[in-house]
Amino acid sequence: MSNQESQMKVKIQKFGNFLSSMVMPNIGAFIAWGLITALFIESGWKPNEELATLVDPMVKYLLPLLIGYTGGKLVYDMRGGVVGAIATMGVIVGADIPMFLGAMIMGPLGGWVIKKFDQLIEGKVRTGFEMLVNNFSSGILGGILAIFSFLLIGPGVTQITGILVTGVEWMLDVGILPLTSILIEPAKILFLNNAINHGVLSPLGIEQVKQTGESILFLLEANPGPGIGVLLAYCFFGRGAAKRTAPGAAIIQFFGGIHEIYFPYVLMKPMLFIAVILGGISGVFTLSLLGGGLIAPASPGSILAMLAVTPAGNFIANIAGVLVAASVSFIVSFFVLKMDKSEEGSLEEASQKMQAMKGKKSSVVSDLANNEITTETSIASVNFNNVNHIIFACDAGMGSSAMGASLLRKKVKEAGLNIKVTNMAISNLPSDAQLVITQEELTPRAKQKVPNATHVSVENFLSSPKYDEIIDRLVNNNTTNNTELSDHDESASTANQEVLRKENIFLNKKFSSKEEAIRFAGKVLVDGGYVKESYIEAMLDREKITSTYMGNDVAIPHGTDEAKQEVIKSGVTIIQVPDGVDFEGGKVRLIFGLAGKDNGHLEILSAIAQTCSDMNNVEKMANAKTTDEILEIIGSSFNK
Repeated sequence: MSNQESQMKVKIQKFGNFLSSMVMPNIGAFIAWGLITALFIESGWKPNEELATLVDPMVKYLLPLLIGYTGGKLVYDMRGGVVGAIATMGVIVGADIPMFLGAMIMGPLGGWVIKKFDQLIEGKVRTGFEMLVNNFSSGILGGILAIFSFLLIGPGVTQITGILVTGVEWMLDVGILPLTSILIEPAKILFLNNAINHGVLSPLGIEQVKQTGESILFLLEANPGPGIGVLLAYCFFGRGAAKRTAPGAAIIQFFGGIHEIYFPYVLMKPMLFIAVILGGISGVFTLSLLGGGLIAPASPGSILAMLAVTPAGNFIANIAGVLVAASVSFIVSFFVLKMDKSEEGSLEEASQKMQAMKGKKSSVVSDLANNEITTETSIASVNFNNVNHIIFACDAGMGSSAMGASLLRKKVKEAGLNIKVTNMAISNLPSDAQLVITQEELTPRAKQKVPNATHVSVENFLSSPKYDEIIDRLVNNNTTNNTELSDHDESASTANQEVLRKENIFLNKKFSSKEEAIRFAGKVLVDGGYVKESYIEAMLDREKITSTYMGNDVAIPHGTDEAKQEVIKSGVTIIQVPDGVDFEGGKVRLIFGLAGKDNGHLEILSAIAQTCSDMNNVEKMANAKTTDEILEIIGSSFNK
């Protein structure tokens, strides 16, 4: 792909994501309108003339205003949202049809105009007149935009919408609407699923509902049939991790409506694009033939959400559309999986590929509006002034977070910074947390717990390039002084021999799965008197939350936060697996099973982290012939 094509793809991604971002936060309002419509209109389940009067005002005023406000807020926060809503009102009154497309134009435009105005007058308003200028500027500019949208945008969008709806009706009449799946199915997997559904099809579908009472457009992208067909084929005919995880993914996709969960399964075997395309075509053809359709968007794309907004009399058609799509997708997927003799791809790699294509991959990055570091901006854009405490957080607060904290703590000390670096469970994060570092999968939970902190997502706790970037920024910006650097009792070093016994180091082990490896590590801890038997299941539960693969061929399985009460005393076991064992896409040759009580394991864990951050040390330990060699390599880190 050329650089120009790549740039064009990025622009399309951003545009599509922006469209869907205006609609997605307001899906609850769409569902409320859809349910009221389904229940109380004349042809509904419980016709009620009085309650049915809610339908038109909601679709004409409420939904477009919410979209316009959200679009303006995306551009310029609350102030942009207010002006965006005012501008949207003009386009609503200036048209006879629901103005979803008009709201998607005027909302962001209103936010952009007031943002540019504020930038223009910045520093020029006299003290005491700020509120007056702010209120009058938003009112005047919003009013001008409302008049503009009333006179021009409303009539223009009405014409465009009419042409598009006529085009859809023509496609239905000549029977070629099913061919849209050739574009829709690959596009939604690659980068535009929400944009296609909520940015394009939903507004057109709602206009069609106004004319015919239902719309097939709501099912072009949201039909769960093609996805469930692929996942069911993996359940029966897949291999390895894909087969083991497919049943759970199928439940989430079909009943939970999270279509993205099946995208990596298709990306692992690109020939499966044929399966979802043919499934989509057959499903749309069936819906067209039987007259299927919904009265509101089915969001999320769950079978339950779909049935909830199915009009009376359309259940057979809609269910048939799903079943036919699923059957065709399943049959084609069966042949693809059976005929493909290539080595099973990595589900983890496919997931990362999907996230990268969708612009979600977290690397070194900063979304300042959400205080979350992700891949498109540099850490250099984040304000690190006056940071005096960095927290590594994971589920239990004693495994991966402790390793990461020990590595960064060493770098902080070497840089001469007086900054406290600690580790803890996400559930224990304090409300005044400043800088929180988590594994990529756990960042949303940490962000929900402490939304005002700056959050950094780390994929590889042992060798993340972000550590050095953070240190560089802290050296340049830090102004704190005299803060304790360590989060554990240094007296713990006297118990090292008890925490890591020589007999708890195992060489040349082989495991068929990570579950088997984790159970072995847990059994060692139980036999050593470190934990209770129930701790083993807690280790497996922790692995389901997010993989304990740390990078550099190392994994550190441990229990959940709730299982801390099952720990009798701190202990560590080291298991060498020369041939490696798969931890969801990561080949692990060194397993450090651990249990922590009163931070007694942290010094050992710190030594392990420092040792394993260097791949040369990992290679030496993975190829060690005696337990003494491993102890010597780890022991050298205590004096660093």
